[in-house]
Amino acid sequence: MTALASLAGLSVGDAFGAQFFATENRPLLLDETAVPPAPWPWTDDTEMACNLLDVLHRHGEVNRDALAAAFADRYDPYRGYGPGTVVLLRALRDGESWRTVSPAQFGGRGSMGNGAAMRVAPLGAYYPGDLERVALEAAASAVVTHAHPEGVAGAVAVAVAASYVTREDADGLLDAVLTHTPRGAVHDGVQRAAGLLDRTREEAAYELGNGSRVLAADTVPFCLWAAVRHLSDYERAVRTCVAVGGDIDTTAAITGGIVAAHTGVDGIPSAWLAAREPLPDWIAESGARH
Repeated sequence: MTALASLAGLSVGDAFGAQFFATENRPLLLDETAVPPAPWPWTDDTEMACNLLDVLHRHGEVNRDALAAAFADRYDPYRGYGPGTVVLLRALRDGESWRTVSPAQFGGRGSMGNGAAMRVAPLGAYYPGDLERVALEAAASAVVTHAHPEGVAGAVAVAVAASYVTREDADGLLDAVLTHTPRGAVHDGVQRAAGLLDRTREEAAYELGNGSRVLAADTVPFCLWAAVRHLSDYERAVRTCVAVGGDIDTTAAITGGIVAAHTGVDGIPSAWLAAREPLPDWIAESGARH
């Protein structure tokens, strides 16, 4: 199933990228053929993506109440969640509603962070080629934790990209994303990315961001740039994210999830899959333990 391949690509990218935050692995950044020592633990990116795909399998769509409950019940504080998400998930655990807590973040603006985008590629692959449905479901999945329009737009852009590449190659990908992504900073960044496809990764990251601000608009455009440039080469796409720094685990997760939706699990290096920490036991019921 394509959604499971996307989850595999997301989780391997997340786990691979996260290893470069460890001090002892920093020297490996100088060698673009180096592989960190196994095992590779994954982070909140993968935990939330597993929850999202599990809800899709159980309900056939994004049931926001079920998604909020899954996020809260399975929240592992040692997975590297951001402080805003920690506050939100603890509130959900205490019985508050996502309908109240999520919009109240950041002074009532909601979060415009990259958290909804980082988990959503498997959702796009779950609805292969159905871009209008994907945009609606991605928006529904985002608002549970990221109510700001830019947080929602980031999720829509990534999900549409993953859905598109299940059926098509890189040609037309960014146009499809632009058609379905709401206007705003994320949309503008994707539009800039379309004009930078002949630039180096360093130039693209300078212009688009590398996730260092942990915002959807600072993260998603470069991920889409990397996916378009290396759609048939999973390893190169993920290493491109690592090479430019920033929020490496998240950019590698987003890009890896999109690319694997196109290549399938066979496109992911088998040694990388073996090095990645196994996915949670509870996701086995969805058949997602690649």
